[in-house]
Parts: sequence; C-alpha cells; structure tokens
Amino acid sequence: MDYNPYTLSGKTILITGASSGIGRVTSIEISKLGANVVLTARNKERLKETLTMLTGTNHRMITADLINEDDIQNLVNQCPSIDGLVNNAGISTSKPIAFYTTKEIDKIFGANTFAPMLLTRWILRKKKINEGASIVFISSVASICSSIGNGIYGSSKAALTAYMKYCAKELAAKGIRANAVHPGMVETKLIHGRAISEEDLIEDVKNYPLGRYGKPKEIALAIAFLLSDASAWTTGVSLFVDGGYKLMK
Repeated sequence: MDYNPYTLSGKTILITGASSGIGRVTSIEISKLGANVVLTARNKERLKETLTMLTGTNHRMITADLINEDDIQNLVNQCPSIDGLVNNAGISTSKPIAFYTTKEIDKIFGANTFAPMLLTRWILRKKKINEGASIVFISSVASICSSIGNGIYGSSKAALTAYMKYCAKELAAKGIRANAVHPGMVETKLIHGRAISEEDLIEDVKNYPLGRYGKPKEIALAIAFLLSDASAWTTGVSLFVDGGYKLMK
C-alpha cells in the first residue's frame, strides 16, 4: 500500500541541533519519510556525520551558533523556503537555586528560549516559511513538573512553551501551525556521566509508569507527526511524550 498520511515528501524541513541526540535521530527519520532536510548545529564534523546518515540526496547542512544573532541571520539567508521548522537545539544544567549565577541563567535562556524566538522571527521576516508550514518547539516535561536542581532549565522550557502558543495564535491567519513536544528523560549520551549518578538514574526510572526512559526515535516520530499533514488541524498543542511521567507529579 502507498497510503501514508504521515508522508513528508516534497517538504523542506529545517532542524536545529541536528548534530546529535534527538535532533540527529529526527533528521534521519523525517528523511525516511521523504523530507528534504536542512541540518544546522555548531559542530561541523558531527553535522557532516548526520548528513551521511540521511535517506535520499536532496539535503544540506549549514553550520551556525544560534546564540549569535549574526549566525542566525546568516543561517536564514542561506536557507531555502521551508515547510517545517524544528526548534530543537538546547542545553541543560542542574544546580540548586541558591547557586545560580547570572551568567548561567543567560546561557540557558539564551540557548533554550531566546535562540528559537529569534530564529523564528528571522525566518518570518525574511519570508522563508511557506503558508501551511509547521513549527515544532522542543520543550520538556520539566516545563510543568518541578524537580530539585532543574529550575533554570525548566523555566526556560516553560517560557518556550508560552511563546509557542503566541506563535500559534499570531500565525494561524497564514495557515502556519505551531506546537510543542515535551519529552521526558530520553536515553542519550548526555544523561550519563553528569552530576546525577547511575544509581540515581535507576531510582529516577521508577517515576515513569512505563518503566523506562524514552528513546530518541520515539520523540522523533512525534515530531514527524506534527510536521506532517496528518496534524493539519493541530496547533497550539503541547504533546507530552514522557512515558507517563506527568501522571506521577
């Protein structure tokens, strides 16, 4: 059967943070669904690795540091007109409230909140996004479920989620949709070797009714749904892909 309501054939999708983790896996999965993928991240070598993993040939990569607005403008200038934008790039930190610094707050909000806001702004101003396009913001379950040491990160993602709703409202007249995916803890290299111990990770898994952390592909397929025409009547939505974590909070 050729029927596939989730096809991305003929669509050009820009993905930030495409050099690793969820961004890399999402790039791979949407290329399998027929998308022409524009990859961007800071690390040129890792971005090249992602490019070699994609299905099809009509893909490109543009190196950019989204903390730098000049880099954002350069990225947008090089980017073709797009049918989808995945604001995935972000960073995390774990620190008790009493030990926050202004520099750390600026860094986390700069990467997780301000960079996607500015990229979306420049994509719109340069008219690089087509009518009927889909914008997907990668938020986090931490945006509504608090945990010790996660205040800066969770707050930055909560702000991003609020911004998504404004985008959905303001851009609806152009047929452009905006939604957010909220992953729980996902099995990537980033969660190992951090301040949290392996023993703590084992204990933390007990907070997930499905008994495990998520896989990058499971987040990627949720993103693919929101990019596809299968979600053409879906906007302003927060899609939690968290193994039931939210049920426990």
